[in-house]
Amino acid sequence: MGSFVLSCCSTADMPAAFFEKRDIAYACFHYYLGGKMYLDDLGKTMDFKEFYDRMEQGEDTKTSQLNVEEYMNHFERYLAQGKDVLHLTLSSGISGTINSAYIARDDLKDKYPDRKLIIVDSLAASGGFGLLVDKLADLRDEGKPIDEVAEYALRNRLRLHHWFFTTDLTFFIKGGRVSKVSGFFGNMLNICPLLNVNDEGKLIPRFKIRTKKKVIEACVEQMVLHAENGADYAGKCFINHARCPEDAKAVAELVEDKFPALKGRIEINYIGTTIGSHTGPGTVALFFWGDERTR
Repeated sequence: MGSFVLSCCSTADMPAAFFEKRDIAYACFHYYLGGKMYLDDLGKTMDFKEFYDRMEQGEDTKTSQLNVEEYMNHFERYLAQGKDVLHLTLSSGISGTINSAYIARDDLKDKYPDRKLIIVDSLAASGGFGLLVDKLADLRDEGKPIDEVAEYALRNRLRLHHWFFTTDLTFFIKGGRVSKVSGFFGNMLNICPLLNVNDEGKLIPRFKIRTKKKVIEACVEQMVLHAENGADYAGKCFINHARCPEDAKAVAELVEDKFPALKGRIEINYIGTTIGSHTGPGTVALFFWGDERTR
């Protein structure tokens, strides 16, 4: 444990073993499946494959962010031990969860006047969020103070690139990201949209690409265009998927071909139940450090 507690939301979509190894606390979102509420607890309550199978079988999903009381309980667990806390939230462009975190922080100020509780909007999601907190854990472990680590997050959060594609428009249609008419013809024509997270932390459709092979190539081409140090990129690279491991492996193989320094170093994980409730099965996301997102 460093000099402060580093914390984030479960929507960073990293395995429980990652959080334990890196000594990162996390607060769980919730999701509803088939009318029943579950914790987004990194697949502990429900296996990811079961979650996506049930979605595909037609069970409705919706999500719920943490409320103020849950944030207060999460933060107070550490403040009461005399520890300062740096908490990163899921992007405000995707969720309003940061507002509840702010209220909880303000409500705890008087009770713990000597403690620091810093809230930072990650402007990130899923594995991109995971990449950011992983880097902050490095800085904490190097002995950097909480204010310096928080400032690093604010200065560098837009250097995290998120590129998503889906091979099944069904859940994008349900979520309203794609119209029913466009989705109908898109599925008929084998259209695979390529999306990214913009500089406001919002998930934005960028390209409509026919066939899985071409969208995989287009996704990796974005890394070629934007990765730090170009083809010499040697930073971390995460790939997350929604029950389509072969597609994730195909992306990883192409990334390794384009970026030789990454061979054997790419980490592949699931897209968690909160983000996955909106993307549905068949989605793959590629995350890496690069130039600053400007749109």
